[in-house]
Amino acid sequence: MSLLSLSLKEIHKRLAKGEVKAQELLDASIQQIKSTDQQIGAFLLVDEEGALNRAKGLDESAEEGNMLAGIPMGIKDNISTRNVPTTAGSRILEGYSPVYDATVVNRLEQAGANMIGKMNMDEFGMGSSNENSGYHPVRNPWDLDRVAGGSSGGSAAAVAAGQVSFALGSDTGGSIRQPAAFCGVVGLKPTYGRVSRNGLIAFASSLEQIGPLTRSVEDAACVLQMIAGEDPMDSTSADVDVPNYLSALNGEVKGLKVAVPRELMGEGVEVGVRESIQQALKELEDLGAIVEEVSLPHAEYAVAAYYLLASAEASSNLARYDGVRFGKRVNGDGLIDMYKQTRSAGFGNEVKRRIMLGTYALSSGYYDAYYRKAQKVRTLIRQDFAQIFEQYDVVVGPTAPTTAFKIGEKSDDPLTMYLNDICTIPVSLAGLPAVSVPCGLSQGLPVGLQIIGAPFNEAGILNVAHAYEQKSGLLPKPKLGGDV
Repeated sequence: MSLLSLSLKEIHKRLAKGEVKAQELLDASIQQIKSTDQQIGAFLLVDEEGALNRAKGLDESAEEGNMLAGIPMGIKDNISTRNVPTTAGSRILEGYSPVYDATVVNRLEQAGANMIGKMNMDEFGMGSSNENSGYHPVRNPWDLDRVAGGSSGGSAAAVAAGQVSFALGSDTGGSIRQPAAFCGVVGLKPTYGRVSRNGLIAFASSLEQIGPLTRSVEDAACVLQMIAGEDPMDSTSADVDVPNYLSALNGEVKGLKVAVPRELMGEGVEVGVRESIQQALKELEDLGAIVEEVSLPHAEYAVAAYYLLASAEASSNLARYDGVRFGKRVNGDGLIDMYKQTRSAGFGNEVKRRIMLGTYALSSGYYDAYYRKAQKVRTLIRQDFAQIFEQYDVVVGPTAPTTAFKIGEKSDDPLTMYLNDICTIPVSLAGLPAVSVPCGLSQGLPVGLQIIGAPFNEAGILNVAHAYEQKSGLLPKPKLGGDV
């Protein structure tokens, strides 16, 4: 059995006792990357030399009690890492190395975690399949002809394939949860404000959150414990107490009230996915939970509202990539032509599409008709969830309406691709916490169960996910992952 197949707590225990060395963990990670990543494409950069230097002294750190000391991790490439290239999966930032670490990276390094490299992603987080990377797509370890999901597909695939023990991703409309579902791992999107966004390259600032992708719910709780909390460097981080997430995993759900929105289980959800979710709900009932159907009346408008709002914010945030301040520059005939040539060469098609959509929605004469109306829909969706949480403890449904689709299958149809986030987007618009946990296979591919909580109730959703995971067991590992 590979060392990286062990839980984070078990690895820590062995490191603390001296039974395993940080160098052994690093060697296992590098070897697995070398043997599998040419097929998967999960990494944009492997910082082997830097990881080797960081491994020195981490054995002592583990002995001192640092929970993540010596444990190999991957960082999504839109999270700043000092002196390590950070491109957000875009050619326009090729060669860019930040001068500072993101707050989450600082916190994980203080806990002793060892960053192995930067994970592939859809360019600037724009995509649901990881086919929009400016470099190469990520393939699903369960089936190399299928997508890993996006935009955190590199992070999810690396964990599924046993290349790292855990990875960080970012979630704007489902970009942690959906690839977690496709790759058969656990993906957690915290409440907006629970985790610092300082150092996260902006796509849609009012929506995105950093969170962990792990093999188990317990591992997700471990990582969240280290990265959660207020940050003076991020004005959107919340001054809310951080509970002990590991202590909250008591597996007790008897009497818990579970709401299942009919809108998330209706048309468009594959039969195999629906059956897996229904079986998971039955298992929660067997554990003593009370499961009832409810309605999210404004969920049908969520996708349209999201793509207007997110694109509008992207239009503003990506204006900084002009060839003047940093990143790629393509010379032209004068300043305006230089802007045009730089952006034309540096941005991919999906990024250009969303900038155009967002600029249009914000333009004079259309702002009220589109952007303002989308903000009103966002408020209505938030109110829908608030009403449900007055009577129920958690909301449960599928993470994605389908299992992983084939590479290229939806590339020429952006609207169909956007609809793949129909189950995750309402949660993002409301700023709520949600976790995707594997709940079986449909035709040999993983299905994700999404558990949604009230604001800052990460402990509650993690406990429900943990209880379900303990009853159902972990998925078998994908063949490509080998002995992981």
